Amino acid sequence: MLIHREARPETPTEAPPVVCLHGWPESARMWDTTLSLVAGAGRRALAPDLPGYGASPVVRPATWAAHMEAFEQWRTEQGLERFVLVVHDWGGLIGLRWACDHPDAVAGLVISDTGFFPDGKWHGMAELMRTPGEGEKLLEALDADGFTGLLRSASQGMTQAAIASYWEAFATEDRRAAQLELYRSGEFSELEPYKGKLAALEVPTLLLWGEDDPFAPIAGAHRLLEEIPHAELEVLTGAGHFVVEDEPERYAAAVVAFLARAAKMG
Repeated sequence: MLIHREARPETPTEAPPVVCLHGWPESARMWDTTLSLVAGAGRRALAPDLPGYGASPVVRPATWAAHMEAFEQWRTEQGLERFVLVVHDWGGLIGLRWACDHPDAVAGLVISDTGFFPDGKWHGMAELMRTPGEGEKLLEALDADGFTGLLRSASQGMTQAAIASYWEAFATEDRRAAQLELYRSGEFSELEPYKGKLAALEVPTLLLWGEDDPFAPIAGAHRLLEEIPHAELEVLTGAGHFVVEDEPERYAAAVVAFLARAAKMG
């Protein structure tokens, strides 16, 4: 069972709720500002902790498919029939694949700093985690100080409180092993059957990207824009891969503005 964070509007509207999916190595905590501003605009906003992150228990084996199944089970438990899906990093690989498999449940998409390409390539650290033996050494050697340095080097907005919270994903051997299982299940070739399916959803789509992302570079956003002709692209200058942490207010405001535009489109 996934644990989630939620913000409810004081004056609800009939608009579809918003669900946010975090990436690695974060948790639903990363979405707090977004949840608050979305609720302030009249929509219910939710963000689950994926298995083994935040307050959610580990699921083993912790594969890509298992994460999708856990998300679908949570969605059913919450009675969410149709919603706008906001994704980042691994939340994109999990959430976008799920969306293509459940097109009737998707009212809109906000896609940030992720990839969804059959010919995708993993960055250096991910390749280490995917390599038997090397991944184990990497996570065994990683302590709280090293984790802090890693995230601080990648994000100008990452607070110590956030880093301490995300370190929970490394609290046990079981959780660390689950992270390796997730990365080792991440074969981009599995996205071959999904070619063209994001565009086929025909829902309002915002590509909201950090300008200086070394892990999921801005070129990926431009490629998605070509593949989803009706999508919008908004680039947050000065932000990197952890765009939500780097610019929480700007990010949330962009999501709220997009939701307002999408509502006018019907």
